[in-house]
Amino acid sequence: METVAGVFGSRTAAERAVEGFRSAGFAPDKIAFLAPGTSDEAVEAAVPTSETEQPGMGSAMGGTVGGAMGVAGGASLGAAAASLLVPGIGPVIAGGIIGAALLGIGGAATGAAAGAAMEREIDGLPHDELYLYEDALRKGRSVVIAFADDAEAAESARNVMAQAGAESIDAAREDWWIGLRDAEEETYQAQGGNFQSDETAYRRGFELALNPKRRGKSYEAVSSDLSTAVREAGSEEAFRRGYERGQAYQRTVSEKTTS
Repeated sequence: METVAGVFGSRTAAERAVEGFRSAGFAPDKIAFLAPGTSDEAVEAAVPTSETEQPGMGSAMGGTVGGAMGVAGGASLGAAAASLLVPGIGPVIAGGIIGAALLGIGGAATGAAAGAAMEREIDGLPHDELYLYEDALRKGRSVVIAFADDAEAAESARNVMAQAGAESIDAAREDWWIGLRDAEEETYQAQGGNFQSDETAYRRGFELALNPKRRGKSYEAVSSDLSTAVREAGSEEAFRRGYERGQAYQRTVSEKTTS
């Protein structure tokens, strides 16, 4: 299964892409729709349904993912849409059960029933790309993700994205890094490093730190799982420093959004 994602400048454009996927024969459970919400839309989802549930999920992940929000994306996805208050992002409309599960896995409800179920049942959930979706949502942009069963479906998905005016996830990744690069270079150089030669390894460590499963974990705690990535990066010291800065970045964006 291949994941094809696109970033859109408006919710309307993203909803058009959802309609395009439905017209192209994609089933609702193979499409995710994420868009910035409003405080009013997320009020009910802000209230935990139990003492152990994290604030922000409420009934959205607990049982009413599928409650219609009246958005075109939700209607096109079989009325499966929920409104969430996601820590580090803010109010979000998650259309499609995959959309809600992605955000649940991402941090708002780690271990929540719906997220855990999707983790087990769907291969290829783009955990390593989630930070890009989150960044887009913080900037007021929308994201559509399609899960393609084969190469033909993946090509069809890319065509739908292009026709709807999506920015590719690769382009979004480069824009995201460009926005951070100067500050990261300055910090790295100030600590005696050579950013020009070490950037690739440093950036790889930074990005891998943002995987939801690693957030809040020290480098030592995950180093064995990242051994292959470290070898491929070529410099463990640069990789480690990038990982540590990635952890600091995640804490910073979360604090800004929740403060």
